Amino acid sequence: MYILIILGIIAGMMIPMQTAVNNRLTLFTKAVLRTSFYSFLSGSIILFIINFIMDPGKFTLSFFASQSFSYVWFAGGILGVIFLTGNIILLPRIGAALTVIAAVTGQMIIGILIDTFGWFDADVKELHMMHLVGVLLLIAGIIYMNAKKKGNVAKGHSRLWILLGLGTGMMPPMQTAINSGLRYEVNSFIYAAFISFLVGTIVLFILAMVINKGIKLTFHVGEFKLKTWHFAGGLLGAAYIASNISLMPYLGVTLTMMSTILGQIVMGLIIDHFGMFNLPKYPIDQRRIIAVVMIISGIALLNFF
Repeated sequence: MYILIILGIIAGMMIPMQTAVNNRLTLFTKAVLRTSFYSFLSGSIILFIINFIMDPGKFTLSFFASQSFSYVWFAGGILGVIFLTGNIILLPRIGAALTVIAAVTGQMIIGILIDTFGWFDADVKELHMMHLVGVLLLIAGIIYMNAKKKGNVAKGHSRLWILLGLGTGMMPPMQTAINSGLRYEVNSFIYAAFISFLVGTIVLFILAMVINKGIKLTFHVGEFKLKTWHFAGGLLGAAYIASNISLMPYLGVTLTMMSTILGQIVMGLIIDHFGMFNLPKYPIDQRRIIAVVMIISGIALLNFF
């Protein structure tokens, strides 16, 4: 059991790393949309290979002819585009840890709304008083962590970026709910993930062609050279999804979510503390530790009540 929890934490660590790698790739793409496109493209290729090996019958004309192609085939990929692109924009502005925490808070808030009102055909769950306490702890933790944040971004602008983080963080739970519907239509969660990645790739290709006038890459920027690992964002995203699929039957939804969220927060703090991937340094201090404890406590209340 403990080994599986550790694996869940490692899986969660992939999300901040994915965002950091994609942020680095932006140095060579010169545009966030192009970066998101290449990340989705690499993830789509990896998921295609996995699905083709596991069930090649899902790529036949007869399979597609039997599908209804409702909104669940398309909406998940679009929401994924918003989340990934938003994270790439936020990371250099508010740091890895705060990007993760703002997104996690957004996930928890929209998750409560989905459960309470039964959105996307989800099972309705009664709102508990401790859920509200958990949300307040999450918000208080973010405010406390950001209260004396130093950097090049003005405090007022920093708060606007956090609000953007909360908004983009609301995308994954809605994406998961929609992809769950697609999962039952195609009878495969991994295939649903592939469709989500593929739709996101197509959307980003169109946006990059229209807004950025192409999907060009610069192979040299000053002393820096484009390397293979700069495209690892898609691999990390696909690995995160595969890990969740593998762990959930053994740990359950709550414990899987808790372990992966803890991994996201820990890796976000590590990236900030050491300034990894040439990002600004935000050293771990007493304020950030207290804020993280508040945030983890809020997440625990949201998941266990």
